[in-house]
Amino acid sequence: MVVAGGAIVAQQVLVSRYAGAIETQNLLGAPAANAAKASDIKGPLNILLVGIDPRSDEQTPLSDSIIVAHIPKDMKQAYLFSVPRDLVVDIPPFEKTGFKGGRSKINAAMGYGSAVGNGKHDVVQGFELLAKTVGQLTGIPKFDAGAIINFNGFKAIVEAMGGVTMTIDQNVKSEHLQPNGKPRPRLSRCADNSCAHPYYGPQAEYKKGTYHLQAWQALDYVRQRYGLPRGDYDRQRHQQQFIKAMAKQALGKDVVTNPAKLDKVLKAAGKALIFDGGGHDVVDWAFSMKNIRSDDMTLIKLPGSSIIDNGRYRGEELDATAKDFFASVRQDTVQDFVFRNPEYINNNAA
Repeated sequence: MVVAGGAIVAQQVLVSRYAGAIETQNLLGAPAANAAKASDIKGPLNILLVGIDPRSDEQTPLSDSIIVAHIPKDMKQAYLFSVPRDLVVDIPPFEKTGFKGGRSKINAAMGYGSAVGNGKHDVVQGFELLAKTVGQLTGIPKFDAGAIINFNGFKAIVEAMGGVTMTIDQNVKSEHLQPNGKPRPRLSRCADNSCAHPYYGPQAEYKKGTYHLQAWQALDYVRQRYGLPRGDYDRQRHQQQFIKAMAKQALGKDVVTNPAKLDKVLKAAGKALIFDGGGHDVVDWAFSMKNIRSDDMTLIKLPGSSIIDNGRYRGEELDATAKDFFASVRQDTVQDFVFRNPEYINNNAA
């Protein structure tokens, strides 16, 4: 949406009033910089995007989707790569919650960092530990910006756009919804969420091909991982495709030149995000990335495999070559890396 905002700014559409609609928080742990100009945003840049399900402050938050956007020095393109939610990593200590550090699935980092006492949790504080964990994994010393995206907010954005057109690259059945979009019934004995697959009954299906999806269909499709050949790796690819499709549609004439629809999209985006621009607001970022279009976004797939111990699933691990990819991100040589390692490019991108 920031990329889309860049195009909107470039066409002299006033978006400054929408900046105030986006919740701005200190996600990255460092004090916000003093007032700075948009021209101070220069590549290379690394942005951490985290998707969460809506939860109350009494529930432990989990990062269901973790995506890093790398913007090279020339600010002409973007590389997006996903970190598997079940990746087993070392989570660093976190003084604010008294967490001593340990080895666990990376999506638990937000939970370990979120406790604020009295059984309450703060996703903003949790994001700080997750950012430290992803930084430790990738070697990225600090992120230049970060955002928490509420999945229900994503749904509202797509509804405001009138749906989204995207290419479905494999047949997928929904674990959660029926063909009419209503929730599938749950097994009563699994009310405590002890079952891996607690749902039954008819399933919504998504067939290979290019379709214009309703908001509930798009969100449901990109949340599926059970029953897919590569599980969460397939889901990561679908989520990246969804982001690219959203950016493409947000830049389309049907949105940009339609004041009423544009107003709805920007308002929905504001409600969906918690943003930390490192001292810059969303409008500054939009100006800085106004030359990036959806066709300039390259989707990266990190190779990995499941960890099976005595027949039990323990999580995911990345291929050893991922360290070389992370080094290329730090050195801003991703273009050279993917030229030498084309298997890292997600060729099924929408």
